[in-house]
Amino acid sequence: MSHIRIINGPNLNLLGKREPEHYGQRSLADIMQQLQDFAGDCGHRVSHLQSNAEHELVQAVHQAAEDKVDYLIVNPAAFTHTSIALRDALLAVGIPFVEVHLSNIAGREDFRHHSYFSDIAMAVISGFAGDSYLLALQGLVNRMEIEESSP
Repeated sequence: MSHIRIINGPNLNLLGKREPEHYGQRSLADIMQQLQDFAGDCGHRVSHLQSNAEHELVQAVHQAAEDKVDYLIVNPAAFTHTSIALRDALLAVGIPFVEVHLSNIAGREDFRHHSYFSDIAMAVISGFAGDSYLLALQGLVNRMEIEESSP
């Protein structure tokens, strides 16, 4: 059984209310419950947190290493375009992670086109609203199954 932690950045606590044309209609709690159910069905464990504070997200990455988390799914939200501190934390702990975005950041405002995380992430999934998380989790589960069956 692997432990996957999902780290959510600023304003994601407003999902379901905030700009549904970009982010969808579902709440963060609903999305996280779906992921916990799916992971459990696959024999894995998911934990998650959300913070609007950059230092709390950095600490959450550090804590993931202490907790021996196997993989991360990270939606840095607005910090995607600004946070060298969060990038450095991810590099420091070395936990493989998938970068996730609800909207297609490449199809939005110019300032959203650059990510400080895409070049260090094992994969990037964006544009599928709440299903972006499920696609990331499914990809990790598939990868773990391949790794387990390799000699």
